[in-house]
Amino acid sequence: MRHPPRLSALLVTAGLALVGTAVAPVVTASGAEPVCTVEYETVGQWDSGFQGAVTITNNGPSVSSWELAFDFADGQKVTQGWNAKWSQSGTTVTAANESYNGSLGTGASTTAGFLASASGTSTAPTTFKLNGTTCNVESEPDPDPTEPTDPPTDPPTDPPDPEEGPPALKVSGNKLVDANGATRRMLGVNRSGGEFMCVQGYGIWDGPVDDASVKAIADWNVNTVRIPLNEECWLGLDNIKPEYSGANYIDAVKELVARVEAHGMTPVVELHWSWGQYTGNSAGCSDVHASCQKPMPNMQYTPSFWASVANTFKDDKAVVFDLFNEPYADRATSTAEQAWTCWRDGGTCPGIGYEVAGMQDLVDAIRDTGATNLILAGGLAYSNDLSQWLTNKPNDPAGNLAAAWHVYNFNTCSNESCWSSTLAPVAAEVPLVAGEIGENTCSHSFIDRVMQWFDDRDLSYLGWTWNTWDCSSGPSLISNYDGTPTSYGIGLRDHLRSLDG
Repeated sequence: MRHPPRLSALLVTAGLALVGTAVAPVVTASGAEPVCTVEYETVGQWDSGFQGAVTITNNGPSVSSWELAFDFADGQKVTQGWNAKWSQSGTTVTAANESYNGSLGTGASTTAGFLASASGTSTAPTTFKLNGTTCNVESEPDPDPTEPTDPPTDPPTDPPDPEEGPPALKVSGNKLVDANGATRRMLGVNRSGGEFMCVQGYGIWDGPVDDASVKAIADWNVNTVRIPLNEECWLGLDNIKPEYSGANYIDAVKELVARVEAHGMTPVVELHWSWGQYTGNSAGCSDVHASCQKPMPNMQYTPSFWASVANTFKDDKAVVFDLFNEPYADRATSTAEQAWTCWRDGGTCPGIGYEVAGMQDLVDAIRDTGATNLILAGGLAYSNDLSQWLTNKPNDPAGNLAAAWHVYNFNTCSNESCWSSTLAPVAAEVPLVAGEIGENTCSHSFIDRVMQWFDDRDLSYLGWTWNTWDCSSGPSLISNYDGTPTSYGIGLRDHLRSLDG
């Protein structure tokens, strides 16, 4: 997010109605497990079409590739799809796996979505075949209902209790779970200041970060605090005042992380401002130093930054690592393919004058320390574009990588149609965290819509920002560090307090 001036700084447009209609239940009266199950859902519909999704579960032997077939009854026609290669011949629709989701072990699931045109009724399909085998039917005949059956030997199990205190979050499919296996969401705020105060020579934090001010955050029913950092301040480079850099800066960050955890909240440490001169399209500044948002991280310092951060916190699995605030290599390069390649692999990127560190370089820098903490990686267009995130997903040997996304009312992808077409496919495969949500209206009507969409899908989100700035230019959630909300912040506060937990 850009800061106040004093700090120096796809799409379907039809009105989408979320209807959540799930059909095609598994037909098993006796408990015999189908070889495969398919859940079909109408996610949204409008006058001339609808959005649908299928979740496929393989209950049989592992497969290395799959193809799902079903028939439409009312002349529906698939026009676009994701997470599968979609085609249609007459009434028969076929979805074949992509390269990244072809392997389905026993019990494994994957979700694919599509947009379709329709007129009038849109009867849901009733029969689904996976690799030629009919799903949602028992694999063996029912036993004779007159024969006695043994009672179940194990009682039903309750969901696991959440881990006490800040959880050691781990990716499990497309969910975040704690050490007990309980599903968790990250819900909270950003605490800005550590990215800009030090490089501007004013201090380390903007406003108090003592115990009382951190408790005020927790009192909003917050469970996560994202803490933006500055690369040069952490590394102690000589352009930063010594009192605000190196060991002094690191100790201040460690103290804030400890206070956040002491109040039961998850700390997210995030690289916000970094070194590297960029004067191209959408440049935030011409300075080589870490005094604004750069389009991409750099090889000169950023891997060293993350290696140091990871070594500092690798024994505390509750700390989450957010790789790079808002990449915008797409503003520097001429094609989306170039931008996403730059995002993943780094190196010499068109339009960027320094050697870029790609997301894979940063994941490697963290994992080479032995740290297994959860990592978040935001996409392009200031983390507002996840359209090719799955295709370019970095390899994480720890299997603990989630997607990060940012949205404000002035972003390109700022409506439910875009979210359903570009975010839903990602959220079906990996955990999705909206690391920044906000609006520059001093109201909360926009984030209300974002929170509702994310709540409906059990996803995570963090409001920008817990600072006492002008909410029409910040935007800021509070007018006082005791937790007094602005007219914008009251929407997030009241919503978080209405949630369980």
